[in-house]
Order: sequence, then structure tokens, then C-alpha cells
Amino acid sequence: MNGKFGEFLSYYKPYKRVLAADLFFAFLASGVVLAYPLLVNKITGQAIAPEGINSDMLVRISMVFLLLLVVEFVSNFYITYWGHVMGAKMEFDMRNDLFQHLQKLSFSYYDNQKTGQLMSRITTDLFDVTELAHHGPEDVLISIVKIIGSLIILMRVNWMLTLTISAVLPFMVVFAVHCNKLMKTAFRRNRERIADINAQIEDSLSGVRVVKSFANEELEIRKFNVGNSRFVDSKRDSYRAMAVFHSGLGAFISFITILVVIAGAGFIHTGGFDLPRLIMFLLYINTLIEPVRRLINFTEQFQNGAAGFVRFQEIMEISPDIMDGPKAADLQRAEGSVEFDNVSFRYADNLPYILRNVNLSVAPGEYLALVGASGVGKTTLCSLIPRFYEADEGSVKLDGRDIREFTIKSLRDQIGIVQQDVYLFTGTVKDNIRYGKPEAPDEEIVEAAKRANAHDFIMELPEGYDTDIGQRGVKLSGGQKQRLSIARVFLKNPPVLIFDEATSALDNESERIVQESFEKLAKNRTTFVIAHRLSTIKNAKRIIVLNGDGIAEQGTHEELMGLKGVYAKYYEISAPKFILEKDSPRG
Repeated sequence: MNGKFGEFLSYYKPYKRVLAADLFFAFLASGVVLAYPLLVNKITGQAIAPEGINSDMLVRISMVFLLLLVVEFVSNFYITYWGHVMGAKMEFDMRNDLFQHLQKLSFSYYDNQKTGQLMSRITTDLFDVTELAHHGPEDVLISIVKIIGSLIILMRVNWMLTLTISAVLPFMVVFAVHCNKLMKTAFRRNRERIADINAQIEDSLSGVRVVKSFANEELEIRKFNVGNSRFVDSKRDSYRAMAVFHSGLGAFISFITILVVIAGAGFIHTGGFDLPRLIMFLLYINTLIEPVRRLINFTEQFQNGAAGFVRFQEIMEISPDIMDGPKAADLQRAEGSVEFDNVSFRYADNLPYILRNVNLSVAPGEYLALVGASGVGKTTLCSLIPRFYEADEGSVKLDGRDIREFTIKSLRDQIGIVQQDVYLFTGTVKDNIRYGKPEAPDEEIVEAAKRANAHDFIMELPEGYDTDIGQRGVKLSGGQKQRLSIARVFLKNPPVLIFDEATSALDNESERIVQESFEKLAKNRTTFVIAHRLSTIKNAKRIIVLNGDGIAEQGTHEELMGLKGVYAKYYEISAPKFILEKDSPRG
């Protein structure tokens, strides 16, 4: 597993007692299976003789058979039940670790990922790892015990015949190693292809309304068929490798059986062997073949599990690019002053700077608007405050201290964000408002909804605050979703507020209500408004105009209009114009 075997074994640590018991019962079950042919030999060689049947011996051997049967049942029950439970718990631990790690990664990571592929790594890949975690140790132990035990007994029965069949085993090993390499490559490609399919499904279903609005169902089906066909092709390659592996080992096993029968017949003919021992020898050949088959299945399982664990580790090895510093302290209630000190930022080293040498000071409680053409960095600038991204140069300060001096959680607890693309979770109205303060009682939730002008429409819903709003709030209008997002920020009650204005898609009445809700929320808070409609920020205490070189202008609406510069040009373009048409020549 590419040097990660030790990390894989570490997941057994909490369950070492269960694992030890699992291996003990696996060893016990293997011993029982090895004892069966010996008892059969006792019956055929001693209990049943030409002169008659030794009833006492037959009864005693039958009682031993029954005892071994009970031991085998108990052993297999423990292996099957508790072994699988152990594997499921290990899967739980790995999935938890992976999900927690994903939560630590910044926006930069998710900017380059597909949700469906991440889902595949959390679900399908880890299931295969679990199967390996459970079956791997016991399959290897059972196989080793049975193979070694069978060979020792076979050597005692007829060492020449045993050496004859042992000469075939090295060729089997070489064949298996070669096929393993082919299978490992094929199974890894399968993982990648199914992840691509998951990503495509997630993308298509999430945008199903867009698909239907353009009547592009056939286009989506064709796109899916391409990905699905690639998966079939990779599966075909893996099945080809498996077919060579299984059929080749099956041929080796059949060859060994035929070899034993022919050689055994020759030994009987020369008088160095007898029929009961040949029967016992053949039974032990089957006992030897069974763990070989088990190892065949384990090899396939190992390749699946190993490929899944490697993909698991690929994510776990990604270090979060935004982390708490070693001396980071919790930030209590912030006053709300924000300062950008010579800040520059770009999304990647090979991309141009979005922000360059930005210097800006915002006083506690100040209402600040950011305007500018699309792509000049308005949202990016605000995203630096909660450390969604990290400034490449300079620093962002809160209350006069570099934000990197605070723990990320305590910093973000001080900041409320009403995003441009409102995201509501599947669940009830109450669940979504409570997201702003998970421990909040119902009374605070209702009060937050009232302050966000959301209470009245909520009470008109079929089940009020307990109404299920569907995936991403699909059962609500745009204005209703915006007010719920404002309500949960009211509940959070942060001193710093970022509003990526999203009223441009709303009708006039919804926009008026949302704007009123926001004005209530912004009162006495340091507020950053990313403005798309300039008419909504005329009353801002300060307006910052950004362009490709940084801050182009700043001041009140009246001051900026007086400059007749960039802002005045934007405002003139965005302001509604009413043109009175003259009478047409046709009268």
C-alpha cells in the first residue's frame, strides 16, 4: 500500500481485543477443518474393516465429529458477526477522520474538486477498505494454518508425493504475482472511473432545473453514457486480468489433483501406498486447495481495499493551507475594527493577482460598500477577513491584531455572512435558522425570524417552523430563502457582517423586504456590503470603488458623484432610465 501499511494497521488499535479473538477463532476453525480428514481416515482404516465394524470406535469418532462441529459453528459465527462489526467500526473511524479532514481544507482545495468524486472516496472506497480490514487478517491466518498444516500431514502420509505437488507451487506464486500487478492497476482505474460517474451524476441532478429548462435531457444522457462507457471499458480490463488470474490458478489446482491421482495410483501399484491413505491424501489436497482459493479471493479483495486506502490517504495527506498558528488564541467578543495592510492575493502562483497592495481601515460599526466591475476582487477581499483564503502578502487585522493570531473558529464566530448564493440545508425552517447558533432555544429562533421579517411567511407554511423546505430550500422563494439566511445571522449575533448582496434576482417587493431585514441586521455592526445594485448602497457611510489596480475611489455617494469618475460612470450605467417615445410617423 505504498508504504502506508503501518497507517492502515493503526486503525486496528481500538479493536485489538476483538481482532485477537477473531484470529483465535480463525485459527480454531482452521484446526477443526484439518482434523476432519484424520477422523475420516480413522473410520475408513480402523472403524470399518473387512471383518466388521468397530461400533465403539465409530461412536467415539462420531462424538468427536459433533464436538468439532460445535467448535466450528461457534468459531465461524464469531468470525462472521464480530469480525464484520469490527470492520464496520473501522470504516466508521476512517470515514470520520476523512470527513473531519475535509472540513479543515480551505476554499482553495474545493475550488479544484468535484463533489461526486469526494463522495465516492467517502463511501465506495471505504467500504472496500472495510472488507479488507475484516477479511484480510483472518483469511491470511486461515490460509497459512491450513496450507502449512496440510503440507505437514501430507509429508507424514507420503513425502515423495508431497514433494511432487510442491514442485508446482513456485510456478503458481510467480503467476499470481504477475497477475496481481495487472489487477492492481485495473482496480485503481475502476475507482477513478466510478468517481467520475458520481461527479457527473451529482452535477447533473443538482442542475436538473437548468437541464429541463433547456430541454437538454438527451444531452445529459449522452454525457452520462460517455462516462459510463469509460467505466465499462476499465471494468473490462480488470475482468480480463481477473479471468487470467482465476482460470490460471484453477488450472494449476486441477493439475495438482490429477498429478496426485496418477502418482498415487503408481505408489499403490508398487505397494508403498494403500487406498485409505490415498483417500485421506485427496481430502487434504482439497483442504490445501480451499485456502489457495481463499487467497485468490483475498488477492482481489486486497487490490480493491488497497486502491481504496491509497485514495483515502491521498486526501488525508493534503495539509490544510489555512491552519491555526502554534500560538493562536481564542478571540472573545470583537469590537469590529478591520484593517487591510498592504494586502495582495492571487488564487494560484501561476495566476495574476486579484488584489494588489490594498490598504483599507474600517472603524467599528462602520457601514462600508464595495463596488466595481465583475472580477476585480470584491468577494475575494471580504473572504480574506474570515480566512477563507490567505493573503499572499500583507496582513488583515481585526481590532488591531493580525487575524492569524486568533484561532480560526473563534475568528469566524465573530463574522456573519449573508452569501450571494443562499445555501439552505435539507431539513426544517427551524433547523436552518438554528444553524447560526446550534444550542439556541426555540424562543431565540422565533425572535431572530421576526427581526429578519421572516416570521409571518414562516407561520403561513403548512407546519410553520417545522416545515421541511426540501433540498437547498427548493420549496421557498428567493426572498424567503434570503430572509432565512439573514435570520440565522441574527441568531449568531456577530460584530462583523459581510453581505454579498443577492437581491438583484428578486422582485421589487421581495427586495424591499430583504433590504429592510438587512438594514436591521447591519445596525451597530461593522458591515461590508458587496453591491451589485448601486441604488441599494446610496446611504452607505463610505463606498469603496475597486478596479484592477486596487482602490480607485472612496467616499460617500455624493462625494463620488461629484468626482465624475469611475463610480459616477457605474451609477449612470446602472441607474434606471425612462425614455419618452415621440409619436411615430404613422401617427
